[in-house]
Amino acid sequence: MAAPDVVPDAVPVPIVFVHGTRFSAGQWSTQLAALRDEFPVVAVDLPGHGKRSAQPWSLDSASEVIASAVDSLGHGPALVVGHSLGGYASLEFARRRPELVSGLVLAGASASTRGPWAVPYRWVAGLVPRIPEHRLARWNDRLLRRLYPPEVVEATIRAGYAFHTLPAAWGEVLGRFDADAMRCLKAPVLILNGEKDTVFRTGEADFARAHPGARVELIPRAGHLSNFDDPDAFTDAVRRFARQLA
Repeated sequence: MAAPDVVPDAVPVPIVFVHGTRFSAGQWSTQLAALRDEFPVVAVDLPGHGKRSAQPWSLDSASEVIASAVDSLGHGPALVVGHSLGGYASLEFARRRPELVSGLVLAGASASTRGPWAVPYRWVAGLVPRIPEHRLARWNDRLLRRLYPPEVVEATIRAGYAFHTLPAAWGEVLGRFDADAMRCLKAPVLILNGEKDTVFRTGEADFARAHPGARVELIPRAGHLSNFDDPDAFTDAVRRFARQLA
């Protein structure tokens, strides 16, 4: 009698985390700690942020940074998890380098950056350079410490903020992305939003309809910083998606 087929253990998919506006790889400290025992994981600093603070911003260089992170894990294509600015950068990366992407999580990055929606963000991007960076940093420190436990935000606070990069980063992203950007993606997509993120959820239905392999999941009572608002729920959503890709 022939031996029954043996199903090998699933190979864990590597995961690359890409932070949001003004933050750094420290944004993902909770997720890295929770997932590293099961998956190869890494978080990047985008150009102009964190340890790459002196590097000029561009989507070209952001894609290169993400590609290097995927290669560094050495296990083939990766699940790329991007939040806000990092979500749009990850979406651009997935369009450019589909062979390196096994899946994509767009967190707080499913609103069109075209049209009237972009007007207030262009205004903010123009205002930020007029405010001293030390004052912006102090405001951010106070806000994060008031809203979140130290173990969730201290790594972000220690890494500092990239306010000097915000005008260039949003200047390139604004006017560039809408639901049509999803149409050429090959990998499955999880659109993962905070339930109360009313701004960056505005296009989630259109983004999901534009890609047959996309689905939407909401984190209850969470806002735009959903991985801070409910770290466990955010991590669990990424873990489930990664296991489906394995």
